[in-house]
Amino acid sequence: MMTLSTRRGLVVTVAALAAVATAQSTCDLVESRTSIESHKRFQIEYTSEQSEYWSTGCGSLKPSCILMPTTTQEVAAIVSILAANNESFAIKSGGHNPNNYFASIDGGPLISTKKLDQVILDPVTETVRVGPGNRWDDVSGALDGSGYTAVGGRIGNVGVGGYMLGGGLSFMSTEYGWAANSVLEFELVLANASVVTVTESNHPDLFLALKGGGNNFGIVTSYLLQAYPQGDVWGGNLIFDATPEVSKAMLAAVRDFTENYDDEKAGIIVTAERTLATLVDLWVIFLYYNGPEPPTGVFDKFFDISKFKINTCKTQSMHSLLSGNNWAVVKGSVYTIGTETLPLPNEANGVEVMQKIFDHWVDVSNTAQLIPGLIASIAFQPLPKRLAQVARAKGGDMIDVDDDIDRIVLELDYSFLSNLSDAKVDKTMQDTYGGFKTIIEDYQDSGLLPKDVYLPLFQNDCYYPQDYFGRLKPEKLALARRVQAEVDPDGFWKTRTGGFKIPSAY
Repeated sequence: MMTLSTRRGLVVTVAALAAVATAQSTCDLVESRTSIESHKRFQIEYTSEQSEYWSTGCGSLKPSCILMPTTTQEVAAIVSILAANNESFAIKSGGHNPNNYFASIDGGPLISTKKLDQVILDPVTETVRVGPGNRWDDVSGALDGSGYTAVGGRIGNVGVGGYMLGGGLSFMSTEYGWAANSVLEFELVLANASVVTVTESNHPDLFLALKGGGNNFGIVTSYLLQAYPQGDVWGGNLIFDATPEVSKAMLAAVRDFTENYDDEKAGIIVTAERTLATLVDLWVIFLYYNGPEPPTGVFDKFFDISKFKINTCKTQSMHSLLSGNNWAVVKGSVYTIGTETLPLPNEANGVEVMQKIFDHWVDVSNTAQLIPGLIASIAFQPLPKRLAQVARAKGGDMIDVDDDIDRIVLELDYSFLSNLSDAKVDKTMQDTYGGFKTIIEDYQDSGLLPKDVYLPLFQNDCYYPQDYFGRLKPEKLALARRVQAEVDPDGFWKTRTGGFKIPSAY
């Protein structure tokens, strides 16, 4: 059994609250017995915080109050109060997870980590302490001009907290692994309201479980990250009309780039976008190179595809690049996201397999064409062997990708105007990624894709019904169950708040 050291000095204790918890809500208790900032409906801070979701579906859920702790001890105090009653609650970082009830709640308290926003660089140890309330452009802004960077999101508006706990895919992942691989220390509030500093040396199983294990073990109130030297970078966007010829060339280029990942300093996201009401189809490429100019040949296959409509690539700071990518965040719409993992087809089979995946996405998204305001997107995100090698060399993680094959993480996005379309988009999303899985399995059976390979799901892109933990390796699922039993034997995080939960059995 793991023994976790605790810190004292909580604002309140379970014992002090147990007698009154049945008669008072968490919101009432926090307001009456602590100095923790609390906001209720129709107050300015409440309204503002509810607008800070990528999906208006999350923002339309109305918490009973929004609590804004400023310290780890205040987070522990809130957990102590929650432990004395039976209310459901949610924890929010940047609000970019669009699954309802993951970082949003209707009728219970919402814990916003917004004011846990420290970014403290120590150039001597080359570390940076980052609070979960930051977005990645906050972090890059604080580090701007310092000569250092941290492995983080590719769009500045992405929040730190959920991103880190899901693993975190970065432009820098082929250099440094998943973002979680650069965590040196977690400060964690457990279900019993104790606080523990988690490192690889003092709690190795918990440390590993937090790197891709989601919100099943506690509330992380700060991350100590490895900082890496960095100067100016090069990057931006290329935008093309999605003609059939361009689409064929783009699919071939991203397949080739993934297999022949010759320069670990390069990063790329290749996306196709469809605005179905106007039938506008585009390819949008996000490019990155860790240096002022990419060497000749790194991105040539993309530049050679066709005459592009827009090219914003330039030498700039990391902060400028991440903030500039915020244009891709669709505000004012309900937003959904899902995923599947594709084993990379070889060059001989690549044209057929990649086109089949793309055509399936087009066909299924066409069935939702009449949904008001629908925008459909698919992203091809390289997951090369190099990333797996670096991640393992840095201590590993829950995703535990091996380097036997290259992979592509497929990300699906559907945004639309009204919650009234939820049921139709839900079916469209599940038909899309479900169809991908069938296509992959059929090609594996026919020999056009490698069979008996490990294909985990990328948690940060998962849709709420997807079985993230069931797609992990059995030993990693067993680790998650064991750690959860040790640090949360009563199932506080499992039963009281949303997210991808560890199944007891299958």
